[in-house]
Amino acid sequence: MKTKQVALAVILVAFSVALSPIFIPVGIAKCFPAQHMVNVLAGVMLGPLYAVIIATVAAVLRNILGLGTLLAFPGGMIGALLAGLAYKAFKNIYWAAAGEVVGTGLLGALASAWIVAPMFMDKSMAMTTLIIAFSISTVGGSIFGILALQLLRKAGLWKP
Repeated sequence: MKTKQVALAVILVAFSVALSPIFIPVGIAKCFPAQHMVNVLAGVMLGPLYAVIIATVAAVLRNILGLGTLLAFPGGMIGALLAGLAYKAFKNIYWAAAGEVVGTGLLGALASAWIVAPMFMDKSMAMTTLIIAFSISTVGGSIFGILALQLLRKAGLWKP
């Protein structure tokens, strides 16, 4: 592993955890966009493997600190993986954001409703409710991720 990539990964984990208490109320849902923004940034700047590792470490830390739930694992990890794979395939930040949205908003929500909530949280959660809540959060975070990448590019800190 390259030192620069590891350092960026550590920064992205810290960023995700530090911003996780910040949320945006959207109707009855709370939008926590920081992890989704980080997933897009990590997927684009570091690739799918690093993105999944970053999402996993951030989810562990947020759960230890009482800032997250077990639902952070499937949403964050699947979204990060698809963001990284989409960018790798298309070299386009908008496709990376779309990968994050599909990975978290749909697949992560389904994994949460069908596996994590009933098996690990002993709860039954409505699939539609999770899809809506996860989608609100990931669309907002993905937009912030795109904006952050554009700002980093303009500042000369990231080159596609």
